[in-house]
Amino acid sequence: MNVAFHMTKTGGQLGPVVFRLGRRVIEPFHTAPWCGKPEAKKLIPLLRELRGDFFCAPFGAGPGRRGEEHPPHGETANADWTISSVASDRLVADLRLRVRPGKVTKVIEARPDETNLYQTHVFEGLKGEMCFGHHAMLDFNRNGPGSISTSKLRLAQVLPVRFEDPAQGGYSSLRQGAWFRRLEQVPMADGGKADLTRYPAREGFEDLVMLHHKDEDDFAWAAVVFAEKKFVWFSLKNPAHLASTVLWHSNGGRHYAPWSGRHRGVLGVEDVTAYFHLGLGASLSANPWKDKGVPTSLDFSRGKRTRIPYVMGVAALPDGFDRVRGIRRIAGGIRLESFGGAAIEHALDTSFLR
Repeated sequence: MNVAFHMTKTGGQLGPVVFRLGRRVIEPFHTAPWCGKPEAKKLIPLLRELRGDFFCAPFGAGPGRRGEEHPPHGETANADWTISSVASDRLVADLRLRVRPGKVTKVIEARPDETNLYQTHVFEGLKGEMCFGHHAMLDFNRNGPGSISTSKLRLAQVLPVRFEDPAQGGYSSLRQGAWFRRLEQVPMADGGKADLTRYPAREGFEDLVMLHHKDEDDFAWAAVVFAEKKFVWFSLKNPAHLASTVLWHSNGGRHYAPWSGRHRGVLGVEDVTAYFHLGLGASLSANPWKDKGVPTSLDFSRGKRTRIPYVMGVAALPDGFDRVRGIRRIAGGIRLESFGGAAIEHALDTSFLR
């Protein structure tokens, strides 16, 4: 197998993950610097295990709805999962939800001769509206600077409420609530423009934006080219399941515990159906994104199984491949095309997303 992965029992957090590209070992994901240290014992489960990617239901934190009080990013990111089967290439785990009764089944699998990781979350017995999403975090300290791109944007906005409070030792650089059309031109609080296609950037700040993509085929994508390590990481989603993408730029802007100024060079690429990270109440209530036709929650039916598929993968860079311009389906997989004209044909089961 070209992919090896681990998952924490608490929170079902995926990581570390190792991809093999020929003789090279690629580890794209981040693990928080306090993980495994004595200081982590006093943290909530989500933060104690913070790493890789994890599934959130509800996505975010904040006031609940109709008396429901969920932990930050939900029970799925904090409670203990029950492992029902493990093999070298596949893991299946279950979680009984208590705050909003129901069951979630998590399936993580790798496939022979591929450098992809397929994830499925299946909801059963859940009733009512819920926001949810993945929370992948990439490590730019280990892998060097990266060039970021996504499917063509339809809507994009900086978080419309304050993300960090300087009085508490938290700092943000982007202009609160600003709408933008291109990742290269995002308004900053000081009147300048930030280029979100390049990272790490804006050291000493934490920022959050949300993106919604124009329909392309039946999947949307995000990608990061790590030129120094000569690989590209990508995620694929079906917009019918995961409507938007939240980008969390964490580069030393939190000086309070446990972050303490040391959480740097991390980019969250978080594919969601939610209203930013503002939690269940905000996602279910009226909001500007709903007004523009973007779903920020999904209505679950107790008698219906709901499947949320998701794929992440890596591929080696050929000479001349710069930033990803597009990803499209081809026979047997996908084709990643760069702005410079280079291309990668990559084996992947795109039918998984349907």
